[in-house]
Amino acid sequence: MKGVITVASLIGNLTLILEEICVEYESLLELSMKKTPVIITGDLDKMAIITDDERLVISKINKLDQAMGLTMSEIAEVINKDVSELDLTVVIGFMGPKPEEQQKLAIVHDRLKNVTQRVTQANEHNRELISDSLDMIQFEMNILQAAKAAPGTANYDRSAVTDGSVIGVTARGFDAKQ
Repeated sequence: MKGVITVASLIGNLTLILEEICVEYESLLELSMKKTPVIITGDLDKMAIITDDERLVISKINKLDQAMGLTMSEIAEVINKDVSELDLTVVIGFMGPKPEEQQKLAIVHDRLKNVTQRVTQANEHNRELISDSLDMIQFEMNILQAAKAAPGTANYDRSAVTDGSVIGVTARGFDAKQ
């Protein structure tokens, strides 16, 4: 009976850790949503603040993920399974005799899955906005460079190669006759 109590307490601990991870991912989603208008307006100061906040949230998620891994290892040890064979769906299935705990774990698992998908979508949208912004910057730089360059002539030398002359540019300097 001690093994069942241990597994039950480990499952309870796992559920609490997953709930905390969900809260952190929801914070990350909120930050990703705040980032979208900042990307559009190009406000680098606000972007730096949001990025710093994201780093803090990701750090918390990493710590919680390590705690979850440790708990999963302990569950695997108690139920005498290899931890590499154990994931949340297996643990949820294992909880069949305890429908209330199984239900709680399944709900948290679905919530986590949903929020991570939404974070992924928001980040993909932001990535596309940043890519579009970089493309626009490159386009504007090309226009500026082209505007500075004088157009070339169609003057060819005897070997059928352009002679490199440019319209409006003379090698002479100041024309005193004018």
